[in-house]
Amino acid sequence: MSVDALFRPFQIKSLTLPNRIVMAPMTRSFSPNGVPTEDVAAYYRRRAEGGVGLIVTEGTVVERPAARNDLQVPFFYGEALPEWKKVVEQVHGAGGLIAPQIWHVGSSRGQGADWTPEGQVDSPSGMTAPGKVKYEPMTDEDIADTISAFGRSARAAKELGFDAVEIHGAHGYLIDQFFWSGLNVRDDRWGGATIRDRARFGAEVVKAVREGVGEDMALILRVSQWKSQNYDAKNAETPDELVEWLAPLSDAGVDVFHCSQRRFWEPEFEGSDLNFAGWTKKLLGKPTITVGSVGLDGEFIAAFGGAGSKPASLDGLIERLERDEFDLVAVGRALLADPHWVEKIRDGRLGDLKDFERSALMSLS
Repeated sequence: MSVDALFRPFQIKSLTLPNRIVMAPMTRSFSPNGVPTEDVAAYYRRRAEGGVGLIVTEGTVVERPAARNDLQVPFFYGEALPEWKKVVEQVHGAGGLIAPQIWHVGSSRGQGADWTPEGQVDSPSGMTAPGKVKYEPMTDEDIADTISAFGRSARAAKELGFDAVEIHGAHGYLIDQFFWSGLNVRDDRWGGATIRDRARFGAEVVKAVREGVGEDMALILRVSQWKSQNYDAKNAETPDELVEWLAPLSDAGVDVFHCSQRRFWEPEFEGSDLNFAGWTKKLLGKPTITVGSVGLDGEFIAAFGGAGSKPASLDGLIERLERDEFDLVAVGRALLADPHWVEKIRDGRLGDLKDFERSALMSLS
């Protein structure tokens, strides 16, 4: 099958991509004490040299105590910012485009068991899993400061010359904890019985980020149904609930929804083969990014248990892209294993594609 659909340009606001391929954000944990190194900059530069349309960085945390759950996860404030400027310069020097993913892990713990984050842990209702209360719920003051922290990081992204910005609102981290009825049982304005009620915190974060970057910079929001705490959880059980959830976020200023699935080819709702990104585009009318085990035959969660994967056909993905089910395609492990993956796909060098092995997670190759 022709890969031409993957190599059409795409434009949203001031962002013009040469192709439809996005490097998915992947936590790498190679930023000592939260500050990215020259090796981090070179890692992203190599993907720009390899032809990625847009690089989305690993999750970078906002300025709140315990916003990260791993000592080597980078900050997006303070002394880390000059080093992120170097990352931007290297990527731009290679002809690439880059967006930071700004993040707060909330009550999601478990990384780096020998390290305890400083300060209080933020979460809507003090839970780490449904029914498991471990912390104090966030106060109104905590919530306001967190929203402001996202805004400050967004402003910094613009000042540093990034090309877009992505908010991490998925996978059971802080913003998604507010969305999820299992972890948000608040009875104030930040909770509620409906997904529209629980979307308020995320919408306020989006508004703060929009104010920080201005109207012309593309704002991406990553969302998911599944959580790291529960792979089967759903914020929206029906298309109507999907609208109730995402419409307030769209109205708040999201330009592109990055719709995370574990396997992109799986339908989101019964009665249609549209995936999560397809339904979101159909119902919200905004561009979407699909992601989830693209280009490999193994599912990415298994990689953390040591499973490897081999290259897989892109025919089904391209068919969906050709019929405009979604607009962009995020690639994770395939690009982690091989910075030249895009070039090889473009040039038809399928025999040169590399397998993914867990060892790729152990270094910044």
